[in-house]
Amino acid sequence: MANRLANVNVDCRDPAVVAHFWSALLDWPIAHEDPEETDVRSPTAPWTFDLVFAPVPEPKQGKNRVHLDLASDSPVHQLELVERAVALGATPADVGQDGVPWVVLADPEGNEFCVLEPRAEYRGCGAIGAVVTDTPDPDAAAVFWAEAAGMDVGRTGQVAGLRPPPGLPWLEFLPTADLKRVKNRVHLDVAPEPGGDPAAVVAGLVRRGAVVVDRDHPWTVLTDPQGSEFCVLNPSVTDTPGR
Repeated sequence: MANRLANVNVDCRDPAVVAHFWSALLDWPIAHEDPEETDVRSPTAPWTFDLVFAPVPEPKQGKNRVHLDLASDSPVHQLELVERAVALGATPADVGQDGVPWVVLADPEGNEFCVLEPRAEYRGCGAIGAVVTDTPDPDAAAVFWAEAAGMDVGRTGQVAGLRPPPGLPWLEFLPTADLKRVKNRVHLDVAPEPGGDPAAVVAGLVRRGAVVVDRDHPWTVLTDPQGSEFCVLNPSVTDTPGR
C-alpha cells in the first residue's frame, strides 16, 4: 500500500464548537487546538487519523457532497447515538430520505451525517463506519480513490466502496446528478507511507486524472477526476498539528 488515508477535514465558521461536538459524540480526544484548527483523534486507527476542523469565513451553502456515517452495533446503540447527538446540539436534517433505517442529522454548523443501523461490514471500523462522497460516477471514483488512499475496492455499482484497514472508515461513493458549485466543505487528506515521496504520489494521481490546485503549503491541494478537493500530505508533517 503506497498511500494511506490520513485525515478528514471540515471547514467551519467556529472550529472549536464543531470539534468539541464531534469529540463528545464519538468519544474521541481533542489532540490539538489553536486558532488555526482543532484536531479530534481516532483512538482505534492503525496510524494517526484525525477529524480536522479549520476556520473559513464563508457559511455552508446547500447539502455537503461529503458526509460521515456513524456505525452502531445494535438498535439500542443506534438510538443512544441519536439521543447523544441531539443532546449535544445536533438537529434533524432532510436530504430527501424516506422510510430508511438510518437517521440523518446535522451538527451545530449544519454538516449532515447519518447514524446507521447495525451493519456487519462496519464492525471493526470504529465510531465512523464510512466517509461518503456524492459523485457522478461511483465506480470511477472508487477506482481513483483505491489508488489515492491505498484501499481495495470492496463494492461496485450504485454504492461503490473501498474496504479499509481495521480501525478506519470505509470510503463510499453514491451517485448524484447535482452539479458541484462550490468548494467542498468536507475533504480528505491522504499521505504516502513513511519514507514515501509526496511529489511522486501527486504526479501519479495527476496521471490518473487529478488536477493540482495549490502547491503553496507543506501539502498539495488537488481535485479528483470528479472535482472533489483533497490534499496529499508530506509524511514528515502528517503526524504534527496543522496537518
